[in-house]
Amino acid sequence: MKLEIAKPFLLLTIVFLMYQNACSQDLEPRRWTPIPLGTHVLGAGYSYSSGDVFFDPLLEIEDVKVRAHSVVAKFVQPIKIANKLGTVSLLVPFSTADWTGLLSGDPAAVSRTGFADPRIRASLILTGPPAGNAAEIQKFRLENTVYTSFGVSLAVSVPIGEYFEDKLINLGGNRFVFRPQAGMIHTWGEWSFELTGSVFMYTRNPDFFNNSERRQRPTYTLQSHLVKQFKKGAWLSLSAGYGFGGESIINGQAAGDFRSNLLVSASYSFLIAKRQGLKLTYVHTEALENIGADTDNFILAWFISLN
Repeated sequence: MKLEIAKPFLLLTIVFLMYQNACSQDLEPRRWTPIPLGTHVLGAGYSYSSGDVFFDPLLEIEDVKVRAHSVVAKFVQPIKIANKLGTVSLLVPFSTADWTGLLSGDPAAVSRTGFADPRIRASLILTGPPAGNAAEIQKFRLENTVYTSFGVSLAVSVPIGEYFEDKLINLGGNRFVFRPQAGMIHTWGEWSFELTGSVFMYTRNPDFFNNSERRQRPTYTLQSHLVKQFKKGAWLSLSAGYGFGGESIINGQAAGDFRSNLLVSASYSFLIAKRQGLKLTYVHTEALENIGADTDNFILAWFISLN
């Protein structure tokens, strides 16, 4: 799709943001669930996403559909800071995505394949289970059938993914993204409710398309999860999330590309061996503004606990 020549430049920034914003805003249940010290978690996942993308009518880009295949590798390591339990994780994504549609009435298409920006995340549980091994955390749960935990975290996306300064659509962002979070999880018996608020803060991209500089105002998100725990390590979650903001500023001029998105999701996780498991997830995203994307996302993830 020859989007590089498709009408006013400020409106073109919307194209670039569609894919990145959809990928950055996630729904992740059990992010505040404690991982015992001495445990190392390794995981891999595959996702398939498809849907419709909506642009400003002035761009004359219509009937756009996106299809993306992604694989990720993830490593999670619990840590102890003073008396608190936390985690450090690394996520590395690789994607191939295709966009097809009509540009000024003519068929057009664009494809990208490569690594997206990896993400490092550190979290700390401020209240709740102690910073202990599996036996100590299990003892706490047996003695406290109803309790509430609070946590904070910071995730950083590192700009080393595939990026071409002469292309408008890229898998990498060519900028750091800092994502502070605060959340809570209330547990009663086999049930738990989670609530997490996040702010995405972006550094500038001095090598944006057409020798321009791009800045972006913060994006604010809120997500909640209701989780039911079953026997033998299985669990089911229903989730919802909302995000808004993130207007672009190109060469000092606001682009007016305000976004608002709703996400709903369901996940089911179960063990396939003593220390291995699978997680199946469906996520639907819905654009609440005239600019955005409606997508369906199917995810299969495998994980193993290396004690």
